[in-house]
Amino acid sequence: MAYNYRTIIEKAYQMANSMEDEGKLATYIPELANVDPSKFGVHMTKVNGDNFGMGDHLERFSIQSIAKVLSLTLAYKILGEEIWKRIDVEPSGTKFDSLLLLETNNGIPRNPFVNSGAIVICDILISHLDDAREEFLAFVRKLSDLPELNYSDKIADSEKMYGYRNVALCNFIKSFGNIENEPAVVLDFYFDMCSLEMNCQELSYTISFLANNGYKLSNNEVIVSSSQSKRINALMLTCGFYDESGEFAFKVGLPGKSGVGGGIVALYPNNYAIAVWSPKLNPHGNSFKGMKLLEEVTTHSEMSIF
Repeated sequence: MAYNYRTIIEKAYQMANSMEDEGKLATYIPELANVDPSKFGVHMTKVNGDNFGMGDHLERFSIQSIAKVLSLTLAYKILGEEIWKRIDVEPSGTKFDSLLLLETNNGIPRNPFVNSGAIVICDILISHLDDAREEFLAFVRKLSDLPELNYSDKIADSEKMYGYRNVALCNFIKSFGNIENEPAVVLDFYFDMCSLEMNCQELSYTISFLANNGYKLSNNEVIVSSSQSKRINALMLTCGFYDESGEFAFKVGLPGKSGVGGGIVALYPNNYAIAVWSPKLNPHGNSFKGMKLLEEVTTHSEMSIF
């Protein structure tokens, strides 16, 4: 990796780490409330194979909603453009677990990254795969080159015990006919999907195919077409941070996706993918330090998509 990127990441890390962290842990998922709030890591993977990380970048954490990018990728591969009949592509402007717009839109979620949209994606995978739970895991194992990767039963069970709003979302969508399978089956898969754990190095590598026009870095395998990659990136830019998506586009200027485990992935097409982790979240449910670090990286590298 070029020296300037290392320098920029180091300075951004030090700046963000020196700030008073105004965020709070995601206590509504008990297992996430047990995470050390001081953890902070970042890792960049460039499309030429160079990579660099610092801090707690090799410690695994719950990727949570970042997994929605991977489930969308698999469903998009299977259904193609038909997928957009069941999910819209508009920013929500509401919280990630909001029910408000589902009534207005007759059970069609605003986008694949709010919880309602990701639940519909899970339903699509269950309908089109023999064993969605195992086949999705196999897909992520292939993307990540992590054959031992597995769901975390501890985290999934913790979410299942307290996921009342997600239960409400799934049943509400079912009432409009946009969930084909039994809600309990769909929700079990959804909670498992969100329980995957990776570290920043693994996560930046896993998502790097979207910085590489849909091609996997290690063997140039086509994961999705360049057109599909472009559209997933567009959705990450406009919808990846819920009601803070506009702020992220304004300040960082990259496609990205956050998770309530404190992780964020972002990418600069044809250049790099970056993952950052800091568990304390801002009021929008996005990593406080992670957002600050990425803003610093794009400001000082002068490399955003704009």
